[in-house]
Amino acid sequence: MTKPIVALVGRPNVGKSTLFNRLVGRRQAIIEDLPGTTRDRLYGDTEWAGASFTVVDTGGLDIAASDSRRSKEERPAPLAVASADYVDEVRGQVEVAISEADVIVFLVDAQDGVTTGDEDVADLLRRTGKPVLLVANKADNAALRAAAVEFYALGLADPLPISALHGTGTGDLLDEVVSSFPVGEPEPLPEAVKIAIVGRPNVGKSSLLNALLGQDRAIVSPIPGTTRDAIDTLLEWEGEQLVLIDTAGIRRRGKIERGIERYSVLRALRAIQRADVVLLLVDATTGVMLQDAHIAGYILEEAKSVVVVVNKWDLVEKDTYTMVNMTREVRWALRFMDYVPVLFISALTRRRVHKVVPTALLVQAERQVRIPTGKLNRLVSDAVTRHAPPSKRGKRLRFFYATQAQVDPPTFVLFVNDPELVHFSYERYLENRLREHYAFEGTPLRMVFRARSEG
Repeated sequence: MTKPIVALVGRPNVGKSTLFNRLVGRRQAIIEDLPGTTRDRLYGDTEWAGASFTVVDTGGLDIAASDSRRSKEERPAPLAVASADYVDEVRGQVEVAISEADVIVFLVDAQDGVTTGDEDVADLLRRTGKPVLLVANKADNAALRAAAVEFYALGLADPLPISALHGTGTGDLLDEVVSSFPVGEPEPLPEAVKIAIVGRPNVGKSSLLNALLGQDRAIVSPIPGTTRDAIDTLLEWEGEQLVLIDTAGIRRRGKIERGIERYSVLRALRAIQRADVVLLLVDATTGVMLQDAHIAGYILEEAKSVVVVVNKWDLVEKDTYTMVNMTREVRWALRFMDYVPVLFISALTRRRVHKVVPTALLVQAERQVRIPTGKLNRLVSDAVTRHAPPSKRGKRLRFFYATQAQVDPPTFVLFVNDPELVHFSYERYLENRLREHYAFEGTPLRMVFRARSEG
């Protein structure tokens, strides 16, 4: 299910990052570190009143400085160029976050009162047509909370005084956030396999979509998706009903400013959450970039199956070992998901494009595999015999029973004497032993360890 997105917006130094860390529940602006990945302090998932959503921290918005920069025709001095470019870059990032948000939290500073910068941001947000919550931060005492009424002058919602630093009023804010979420749209054709095409800007998402649709297959109809500005395509492929979820809409709002590439993850997030299988496109001319790893991390976090598709293979000079070496580089960069298939294609020339959908369907089938309980317990017992579990403070980990609780994704529950004794490396060892017998190609496995009495 697609999680709503909440964007924190405001001029510089109003406390957006402090509120962000307060909402996601820890000082780091992320929910969880994934082995082998580096994560931006930009967005995190949280939950309130049973609703899960993604919070986005944005840079300080200085609209006056950005507009001044855009209106100048003469070339500024070198230092001014760097400064102005940074302002434009931040504005571009914020605009992408706003465009993807379901709810916008507009932060102002209760200690500063209404400023011209606040008025500029308010004018921008009024034109979005989206729910905007006006939040007067740094209202650290009764007098400042009472003075927050002056923000009615901005012509937005009732100002809500809070202190992100101390947590005062944040519960009321979260109540307002959750009540502002739009009513979810039903997913189209739940029986169809949903395949999302995601990746950095300019890796060839639109070209791949066009190449897939250009094959000798029946395009049944375009159907509106829950992702803004995206049109899902219902495709019949050798008797199989598919929905292609296109995230190439990243380019539909006009020219992409420099520096907003990391915000493109917001659009990929929606597609990832809705998909059964994700096609992660990588540019063969650049190899796996940090942003590719970020998107891969979110695919893993959502426990989705994935095929890595290395596009623009026609632009790479090749010898006998080029594909082998590139495969090794891809697997090293994405070593936290070493179970995924890697395809090399050219969407432009359609070279090997015919392999993309069959590979995605293979991965989807692997996602549905169930290991019989007896077989699973024998595999776990054999793995434990081959490599003894670790011990901690003289207490050794013991396994009693294992069962597969569900498919989609494959989830295994293992009953042990003490879950605290399970080290990440041993969990990974057990996963590798399972994959020796059941490949689960392209599909992550969930391992849940539960305590059971030794008696």
